[in-house]
Amino acid sequence: MTGTRVDKIRAQLTTALTPSELEVVDDSHLHAGHIGARDGKGHYTVRIVSSRFGGLRPIARHQLVYQAVAGMMHTDIHALSIVALAPDEAQ
Repeated sequence: MTGTRVDKIRAQLTTALTPSELEVVDDSHLHAGHIGARDGKGHYTVRIVSSRFGGLRPIARHQLVYQAVAGMMHTDIHALSIVALAPDEAQ
C-alpha cells in the first residue's frame, strides 16, 4: 500500500468499518520531542461514524478501530485518539 500514513489509516478503516464519515488527522507535529515520537511512529486523531458501532459500548468501538489498523500499530502509529460514533449520535 502506498500513500501517506493518513491515507493508509483511512483505507484500512474504510475497508473494515464502512464509515459514513471519517476524519483522520496527523497530530505528530504536536508531539515532536516526545519519547514516543522518537521511534518514527505518529500520533493521530480519528473521528469515525459507522453503523457498526450501533449498540456498542465505547470500548468495543475502540477495539474495532484498533483491529482495523492493528498492523500499523507496530510500524506507524504510536498514539491514536478515537471518537467513534453510531450514525444517530453524529449530529
